[in-house]
Amino acid sequence: MKNTPWWSSTRLKEQFEINKNADIRNMFFMIKEFVNLYNNLVNLSRNKSLFSIFTDKDTFSDRLLILLFHFAFFLRKYKDNTDKKYLQKFFDYFFRQIELNLREIGYGDVSINKKMKTYINEFYSILDKINDWNKLKNEKKGEILAFYYKSKDNPLKIVNYFNNFEIYLSKTSLKSFTKGVINHKF
Repeated sequence: MKNTPWWSSTRLKEQFEINKNADIRNMFFMIKEFVNLYNNLVNLSRNKSLFSIFTDKDTFSDRLLILLFHFAFFLRKYKDNTDKKYLQKFFDYFFRQIELNLREIGYGDVSINKKMKTYINEFYSILDKINDWNKLKNEKKGEILAFYYKSKDNPLKIVNYFNNFEIYLSKTSLKSFTKGVINHKF
């Protein structure tokens, strides 16, 4: 610093502070958007009428599978017209939140690692199976859903729900999910 002009060192420090503050603001708003996205997906998975169709048991794993289905349809819809880095950051945030929920329940580190591996593998399996959802007949869609759930009723109720959910996603912008938790009607 001895031979550095005073204006250079001062300007560099000011520029660093401006960039740091901008990064913090951007990170804050992005995290708020992710919280809203996550809460909207959780809100969808708490639908009692949907849950009663899927399973008899009220377990964390069953509710999480419903959430994973919603997330899979969500990613499937918005992957083509949304920034990949943004969706990747949300993906990371989504599974980090699930890990935190497992910790809150009281699972230990080893159990959490095993469960997270299982949940992520199930999620990728769901993504793979619903990749051509629009091209499949309702019977095949019912088989896909029945693979994951022990449905009490006709699987066509669940198929119709996810068909309607996909239509809803096509009519709803990603921005509306990031603004706050909304009451989803479809």
